[in-house]
Amino acid sequence: MRLNAYVMLGDPAFVGPSIRAYYPYVDRIVVSYDEEHLSWTRTSLPVDTCLDAVRALDVDGKCDFRPGRFAREGFDPLENDTFQRNAALADASRGADWVLQLDTDEVIPRPDIFLETLRHADDAGAGGLEFPARWLYTRVKPGLFLESSRRLWRPAISYPGPVAVRAGSTLTLARQADVPLHRVDVRPWNTDPAHPSDAIVHEVVALSAAVNHYSWVRSDDFIRRKVGWAGHAAELAEGGDYRKWRSATEHPLRTVLTGPFRTGGRRFRFARAADFMGEGR
Repeated sequence: MRLNAYVMLGDPAFVGPSIRAYYPYVDRIVVSYDEEHLSWTRTSLPVDTCLDAVRALDVDGKCDFRPGRFAREGFDPLENDTFQRNAALADASRGADWVLQLDTDEVIPRPDIFLETLRHADDAGAGGLEFPARWLYTRVKPGLFLESSRRLWRPAISYPGPVAVRAGSTLTLARQADVPLHRVDVRPWNTDPAHPSDAIVHEVVALSAAVNHYSWVRSDDFIRRKVGWAGHAAELAEGGDYRKWRSATEHPLRTVLTGPFRTGGRRFRFARAADFMGEGR
């Protein structure tokens, strides 16, 4: 099974740990970035910092650098997101059977288990692999984070889209693709609040094997900038997400204990995970 990957540069916080986790297992990595160092909302991105990190880890010369113009004026940020991903996916599809499409703030803790489920997806004739992700929100102390949870602090898995698709696929919105999916969860039943309770689960892995998504695990200054360049920046600004993150960061125990009584929004629990804070700063 020939495996390539693509990454989109702009957020340096976890780019090193993310790529290093799967680097030994892929043949080529398409490195996509805006040549003007602009985000999908046309704000400035620290692309040079990202490029330095990628070049430092590319010991086998697997990275294929592909600059382009992706901050198109007159387009919704998510349209620009999807446009850039499809361009990178098309480049990464050459010479591959499957293409990994992990964001640079996502780290695979168990590549062996991940690749085993990808082989199962291939055997089943699926067009994409939906693999569980733990949504880490803020760092409480070294190695301890607030993690998104369901009521009574049960794990809440998220699926932003297939993390691997067959070469030649076309994405419809961000990472999403209209293809048959092989869905992996941490329980024999659905654990994603955003999916129907009867959503089919094809395969089960341990929670410790789920992708660690360090979505909002950043410094205060970095989060304020990240809210400005994200594909869903307008939604984040309108929802007061920065204020909520700041409150949870300053009062983690209160945030966890009040979760079961909350009728809307996310709930959180304490979780241990690998700590890479500081690598991309």
